[in-house]
Amino acid sequence: MAPTNAMTAEAVALQHFLDAQRASASAILDGLTDEQLRTSVLPSGWTPLGLIKHLVDAERHWFQEVFCGTAVDVPWPDDEDVMTSGRPVAEVFAFYRQQCERGNALLATTPLDAKPAGRHGSALDEETADLRGIVLHMIEETARHLGHLDAARELLDGRTGLGPR
Repeated sequence: MAPTNAMTAEAVALQHFLDAQRASASAILDGLTDEQLRTSVLPSGWTPLGLIKHLVDAERHWFQEVFCGTAVDVPWPDDEDVMTSGRPVAEVFAFYRQQCERGNALLATTPLDAKPAGRHGSALDEETADLRGIVLHMIEETARHLGHLDAARELLDGRTGLGPR
């Protein structure tokens, strides 16, 4: 979603940096086969598709559950392994895009100092006490996992330096 005229310069900048991180996640994995997306090459056991599913869960959790106090249902069972995903690749990426759009819609219509309706239930609650903190956390969370995706991609096919940035 493109920034609206009602957004502050700060909100536009935050959305820009968050969208850049989100775009990098997809770009890093572009061109991998379904098998490669489901292959764990990291010692942690994460697969590239599992990492995208984790980012889906983070977008949904922070913008909907924590900020709004309610969230849309996920199209996969809650008990699915967090490190991997047996879901169709297109379904995981489509739900990721939907969750990013929902976060952007919230950012376009809500003041950055607005307080969340829910809580995360950890020390992060203090850092994410308003929408601004949640957006900053999501930039950090996404960027952190881009490093995992970069490493996985390099181990899978040797390609590096992928993404729009």
